[in-house]
Amino acid sequence: MWDESTKPWPPAGAWPQPAASAARGAPGRAAPGRRASGETAISGTDQAIPAEQRDYVRAVQAAPDAQTKIALYAAAVTAIAPRLALVLAIIQQAAHTEPELAALWDEIAERRAANMHRFVADLSTVTPLRIDPSEAADIVWATNAAELYQLLVGQRGWSPQRYERFLTDTWRRLLLPG
Repeated sequence: MWDESTKPWPPAGAWPQPAASAARGAPGRAAPGRRASGETAISGTDQAIPAEQRDYVRAVQAAPDAQTKIALYAAAVTAIAPRLALVLAIIQQAAHTEPELAALWDEIAERRAANMHRFVADLSTVTPLRIDPSEAADIVWATNAAELYQLLVGQRGWSPQRYERFLTDTWRRLLLPG
């Protein structure tokens, strides 16, 4: 299995945790401050890092085969989800009453979908996919959601390692040829 010491990023506990109050902001605070909270939760640093410059994205792109690409991405999702779940839950709930946050929620969903299309396109450079690339991207988009992490790890008591194995196994079974 994947040894923590071989991952190209620090363990999740080494990264700063965003405060819930930073994501909520003060009344009347603009969505960009909330956006920054989400971006730093993803990057694991005190500043936003564009997706293509993140260490785990570069590691996935450099991986020589689909099995490794999937394992690396599952490990990254597992490391990011605990930081991101709270921030996204706050944005999602507030989006019902705050138009700026509704727009931000839609933007996050669309950007995630676009990134999953990039991930699937990268996978398809090293192996044929079992299913249509668009469907594959939708499956990765749905299963890499921080909400799924929260359900399985936060509510059902799974360990992060079990969740990572679940993602890796699920993506390999659904996306890669028999």
